[in-house]
Amino acid sequence: MHVIETDKLTKYYGKSRGIEDVSLKVEEGEIFGFIGPNGAGKSTTIRTLLSLIYPTSGSAKIFGRDCIQDGADIRKNIGYLPSEVFYYDNMKVIDLLKYSASFYDKDCTNRIYELAEIMDLDLKKKIDDLSFGNKKKVGIVQGLLHEPKLIILDEPTGGLDPLMQQKFFDLIREENKKGSTIFFSSHILDEVQKMCDRVSIIKEGKIIKTESIESLRQNNYKKFRVESNNVLSKNIFDFNGITDIKLNDNIATFIYNGDINNIINKLGEIKLTNLLVEEPTLEEIFMYYYQKEV
Repeated sequence: MHVIETDKLTKYYGKSRGIEDVSLKVEEGEIFGFIGPNGAGKSTTIRTLLSLIYPTSGSAKIFGRDCIQDGADIRKNIGYLPSEVFYYDNMKVIDLLKYSASFYDKDCTNRIYELAEIMDLDLKKKIDDLSFGNKKKVGIVQGLLHEPKLIILDEPTGGLDPLMQQKFFDLIREENKKGSTIFFSSHILDEVQKMCDRVSIIKEGKIIKTESIESLRQNNYKKFRVESNNVLSKNIFDFNGITDIKLNDNIATFIYNGDINNIINKLGEIKLTNLLVEEPTLEEIFMYYYQKEV
């Protein structure tokens, strides 16, 4: 079953582009990454899925139901953590969370205390006494207290220290093991690489690639470091499949996508002193796609 399914989803703000023809399919039970730099269209896509804004054209479904027509019912089974959280400052944390829980047809009291303990959140404090990181913890508890079937995370780790980030990731993995589908939007590629099964790359409002993390890393992408006794010219590396080339006198590094035998034959034209071939990081692959689409 497709928990999320969009078809040519488009949103314009007047003449300004939000997203264009975004088509996604997120399977039940997976952790799906949605990556791109700030301004690429990640938050616009999420807000449209949540029917917080309406699309200009195209369609979006969650749990097989139209996000606009059935938005109110759909949201009962969604946990959402926005990139920035804003609350009523004079409320205590526990009062805010109990108020949030009142929107669901279940007793969430034990769950609130369980999550607060995991995230080291003081429920007795007032919201306006909290740091940005602690307000983010409130958002995490608020988004998970009703044990949603779909968890949508928009840049979720901002403000969390490294130890708390790890606790958060462990918590999300546990929710996934219990059956929740995770839609994880981020520009921090290392997070996506650690967490996700598949990923879509979005650039300037358009999806440019959807692939499994494993395939992205192993689908013939290699990172090369070439060393020679001679100064290396960029013309030597004018070869199909090479990108992200960096030259420093007699050392060159680049990403290669293609038949490795072809590039090895090409490098045979150079008098080498050293050659290193390794798997690129997701960030380096990400930059490959961004440069490729320029």
